[in-house]
Amino acid sequence: MPDCGGQFEVFPTDLHLRRIDPDRNARRFYKMSVHRDLFGCASLIRVWGRIGTRGRQMIDTYPDEGMAVNALMDLAKEKRRRGYAL
Repeated sequence: MPDCGGQFEVFPTDLHLRRIDPDRNARRFYKMSVHRDLFGCASLIRVWGRIGTRGRQMIDTYPDEGMAVNALMDLAKEKRRRGYAL
């Protein structure tokens, strides 16, 4: 097996969800991404709104990348229950 020189990503750090319901005239998106900052912490950046608009943004800071990815997974689970899909 050749050495690729890096580690494979096991947990997602970017996620883009959509909910489209023509009967309710709902066309929504929800994007989440995890980024490291300059101080060794990790930020979960969330952007949501109607498809075709800029949307709103919120940034949550966590002590490490693992906690930020856990928060991303929890939010994704909640959004999928509300009808969002990949």
